[in-house]
Amino acid sequence: MDQIQAMRAFLRVVETGSFTRAAYALTMPKATVSNSIRNLESHLSTKLINRTTRRLTVTMDGALYYERAFRIIAELDELDASLLTSNMTPRGRLRIEMAGAFATSLLVPALEGFYEKYPDLHIDLGVSAGDTDYVAENVDCALTVGNPSNPSLIARRVGDLDFVTCASPGYIDQFGAPRHPDDIATGHRAIGYFRSHTKPSATFRFIRGETVIDIAPGYLFSVNDSRTFIEALTSGLGIGQTPSFTARKAIASGELVNVLPEWSGASIPLYIVYPPNRHLGNKVRVFVDWLVKLLATAKLNEF
Repeated sequence: MDQIQAMRAFLRVVETGSFTRAAYALTMPKATVSNSIRNLESHLSTKLINRTTRRLTVTMDGALYYERAFRIIAELDELDASLLTSNMTPRGRLRIEMAGAFATSLLVPALEGFYEKYPDLHIDLGVSAGDTDYVAENVDCALTVGNPSNPSLIARRVGDLDFVTCASPGYIDQFGAPRHPDDIATGHRAIGYFRSHTKPSATFRFIRGETVIDIAPGYLFSVNDSRTFIEALTSGLGIGQTPSFTARKAIASGELVNVLPEWSGASIPLYIVYPPNRHLGNKVRVFVDWLVKLLATAKLNEF
């Protein structure tokens, strides 16, 4: 029995809750994963996982073994990574996740320069609203907005996003421009943004000096995609708050107007997050270093 392989298989089955998803993440046949864990249980003379037709549950011994095995495999991966020479060319597949606005406005236009430096890396880019199961989907790293909700993720803060309040000239002609944040709650239509169907649309935050006002307007339209959000704004459906960089082109062209410019919008932290152990790989390191430099030069908070 290859005990290291069996430990990795066990860790991934526990993390994904499925032999099938674990096999996909490890790029090995499902039968190999199942046999590895069966051999590991035989070697340890104890049951690690209870299997039924509907679900998998970890036994008490399995939970204890997971905790120790996780640390051992993490240390082993870190040892391997520490011996990689700095001039070794990274190669292989990278599974990245980020919101569509970052993908289209930031990442894709700069990828040609990345491939000139790292021609042997292959990127699989997932575009989502932030509700992806990173472990189950075998994601190497993700660019996320807001504080990570999953405490098991390893998070690196890489900046902040400032929000701007916008509306189209046509909307302003029809409904007028708000003179105070409170006007939005009483006399205007709002466009909302939600992360999932279980969470309501975010409130509008306005900041001026020491004054902070949170507005929770009623939404006629709410969406979880930033490009559709901008389209709704430019179409005159209502007033909305959006990250400055997503509205930059529309404001410059006159399709959108910055309303209440004397009030600042919210500032939300931007993170790169990694599932456990993924942050150690050399290929992930070079991509994250490149992405951090790209973010630093992108002027995300200018419009």
